[in-house]
Amino acid sequence: MRDGNEKYSRKEDPNLIYGIRAVIEAIDAGRQLNKVFVQTGLEGEIFKELRDKMKSSDVVYQQVPIQKLNRLTQNNHQGVVAYASPIEYQSLDAIITATFEKGEAPFIFILDRVTDVRNMGSIARSAECHGVHAIVIPSRGNAGVTADAIKTSAGALNKIPVCREHHLKDAILLCQQSGIKVVACTEKTDQLLYDAGLGEPIAVIMGSEEDGVSKEYLKVSDDKVKIPMEGTIASLNVAVSAGIVMYEINRQRKSER
Repeated sequence: MRDGNEKYSRKEDPNLIYGIRAVIEAIDAGRQLNKVFVQTGLEGEIFKELRDKMKSSDVVYQQVPIQKLNRLTQNNHQGVVAYASPIEYQSLDAIITATFEKGEAPFIFILDRVTDVRNMGSIARSAECHGVHAIVIPSRGNAGVTADAIKTSAGALNKIPVCREHHLKDAILLCQQSGIKVVACTEKTDQLLYDAGLGEPIAVIMGSEEDGVSKEYLKVSDDKVKIPMEGTIASLNVAVSAGIVMYEINRQRKSER
């Protein structure tokens, strides 16, 4: 039984966990953590145990001032606050294998540093409606699956598999090795979306709201496409762009049947 200083918060976000021992117990129980915030300069044997467990479980944590932790919870957090994921992240390898075994062409969306949870939720909603098999996100620098993201997605994030990868490049290489074409949606190309062949097994990379797809991923992608623009504004919102790309992929697939 936990004491009053180490427990799951009941008055706040149900996915918020505070206290060093409580976070250790969450990791031991196999709970997947979206974020872990650690007070800058925190030391001690119990924290060393937590740090070792986070490292062995590939859990990323961020050092922050105590004031931030105090804003997250009024309870005695002991310098550690974590947010557990409300969903269970899935294995991309397993999803690809299962999709091929069902005789279907994999349809995957890879999100590169999409930080707004509303965009995350909107993309997931469109993805579920268009039959996307999985959404892939990085473990760091991207919006996670939170209660707000689930709400924005109209519950789609409870239905569509989400895969969280430590390095997106590994996910890209896995797709390519599995016979899946990786296409980056970017303004840095002359090829229009409607002129590209998108009916085959495909994984689409959508970039961040600020600067699009990372140069590293542009280099390793198999193809690049851009959405035709008629107005004077340079780009579309990433969630809107994702919906347009999903629609075109489905249109091409249906026309090939």
